[in-house]
Amino acid sequence: MGFKLGKNRGFEATGGEIKTKMRFGRQVSGEDSVPGTPIIRVPLEEGVLGEANMDGTIYINELIEPGSFQDKQTINHEMRHATDMRIGKLAYEDDCVIYNGQTFPRETRDGKDMIKVDGRWKEAGDTGFPWENDANNGNES
Repeated sequence: MGFKLGKNRGFEATGGEIKTKMRFGRQVSGEDSVPGTPIIRVPLEEGVLGEANMDGTIYINELIEPGSFQDKQTINHEMRHATDMRIGKLAYEDDCVIYNGQTFPRETRDGKDMIKVDGRWKEAGDTGFPWENDANNGNES
C-alpha cells in the first residue's frame, strides 16, 4: 500500500501577496511561531526590542507591529542568539556570559546589568559585545 500526501494546492497569490502558506502547527493566540521556537509578545523595558532566553523562547516587545520590517529584523536577530544557545556557542548565566568558549563576567552595578568586555564594564544591551556583533552580521540594527 502506498502513502498519499493529498492534493497539491500550491501557492495562491493576489497582488503579489501569498494567500496560502504552509503552517507548522497551530497558531496560539498571543504568540507567533517559528518551528521549535516560541515567539512571545510581552512588555519589555524601554529600548529593548527582543530577548532570546535560555529556555528556547524568544520575547518580542509587544509594541512592535507584527509582520513589520522591524518585527522581522528583531525575530531574525534573536533567532541568531537562540541558535547560538542551542549549539552551545552562547550561554547567559547570572554571573557571566559565555561566548565561543570565552567567559565575560557579569554583575549588577548601580542597579544595572553590566558585562565586562575588553577590560571595560558595559551595560547589557549596549553595542560592542561579540555575540551582538555576530547576530547583527557586523551591522547595527
